[in-house]
Amino acid sequence: MQSKNNRFLLILIFALSVFTSCQKDPYSAGVSPTPTPTPTVSAEDRMKDTVLLDTRDIYLWYNQIPSSFNPRSYADPDKIMQAIRPYSIEPTFSASTPVDHFSFAVTQAEWNNVSTGISGDFGISVFFFNSPTVTTDLRVKYVESESPAGKAGVKRGWRITQINGSTNINAADQTSLNAVVAAVFNSTSTSFTFLKPDGSSVNLTLNAANYQTHPVMADSTYTIGAKKIGYMVLNSFLGDQPAITNELTRVFNRFATDGVNDVVIDLRYNGGGYVSLAETLSNFLAPSSATGNLMMKQQYNDKYTQYNVTTNFNKRGSVSLPRVFFIVSSSTASASELVINSLTPFMDVKLIGRNNTYGKPVGFFAIPVGSWFIFPVSFKTVNKDGKSDYYNGFTPDAIVADGLDKNWGDITETSLASAIKYITTGAFRLGSEPVYTELPQITKANALLDAHTFKGTVTINKIFK
Repeated sequence: MQSKNNRFLLILIFALSVFTSCQKDPYSAGVSPTPTPTPTVSAEDRMKDTVLLDTRDIYLWYNQIPSSFNPRSYADPDKIMQAIRPYSIEPTFSASTPVDHFSFAVTQAEWNNVSTGISGDFGISVFFFNSPTVTTDLRVKYVESESPAGKAGVKRGWRITQINGSTNINAADQTSLNAVVAAVFNSTSTSFTFLKPDGSSVNLTLNAANYQTHPVMADSTYTIGAKKIGYMVLNSFLGDQPAITNELTRVFNRFATDGVNDVVIDLRYNGGGYVSLAETLSNFLAPSSATGNLMMKQQYNDKYTQYNVTTNFNKRGSVSLPRVFFIVSSSTASASELVINSLTPFMDVKLIGRNNTYGKPVGFFAIPVGSWFIFPVSFKTVNKDGKSDYYNGFTPDAIVADGLDKNWGDITETSLASAIKYITTGAFRLGSEPVYTELPQITKANALLDAHTFKGTVTINKIFK
């Protein structure tokens, strides 16, 4: 029985060896096996992946971005930045409402122009003037002096009665509003008819061109009774930083020479910019007693606390002020609000304007990704008293109209007049004056007209090189 079993085993081994020897060896025949295909990742998708990778690292609310977030499903880095905004819950402010309305991306070429104050448009911005019943009063809200509009002599306060021959200019008409936006901000050539304060009209065709912006748009000194009042319009904290610093120095030297004892700073359209320039203005305005005390802290997320920055006051100039007046609006944002928040613990800060400021106590810096810069919110700013969560903006002490029918520095312009009235009488308005109210259509239209302007607090990139 054992011999039969052994014979069967030998037959089985022989059969297996024959079967194996009959199989072709692909390598011996010079044929390689077909490899499993590796999915091809496009350069664009790799770039989008990098956008998310950097954002997950530096974003102030990085740990709230879900693992399922797919950056490749968005058209470009700016759309990715917009898509992360809903994941910005700030528990100290709101348990359910996202606070990031700011993160964005832009091409490096475009940012290099914006950040240095190089524009390529007509050099005007517009708002609708508020009245109890009229929604058709479109005004020039500011003009850049070196722009095509500035060189043509256009002034703040001029009314626009026709655009490309059309008189259909109406804040309550979306079609009309879209046409205004396209003609003023997105066109290379537009014809305007302006109605000037003296009642005369002028027809101008403006052609877009490159020019250098000048954020200090006006400065004056007024003697009213025993009061010496200094006034300055500062439209942005972006641009040629040394030139802007020189301008601020010139203005405050003038205030000192003129012996001003009250100062009104007009930030109503200032959407922010460089932290360094906000610090410079704060040091000019602060009392000498603030020197050495905390101006602000920049605080990053818990992975980058080594980059937290503490800045102290270092008084500049000789203008000594017990208080300061700021003219503001919902266009007053970020670095402008940083100045207000930093000064409040050290002096009496009065705000005048048509509505709350924008509400942006956070900032960012440019992170290069391919040909883009991304700007995920990366830090928050905190003042000496620990205040940082002003996402609803600052509420004015006096709610007054934006005097769009007057040029800068006109002491009858509503906001400036209110500041002067307080300085000279101790009250922002007479008891008989009605409280300012704004038509909802005007508020909505002006928000759309303001959407193209930069709003941010920008610092130097110390992390992503």
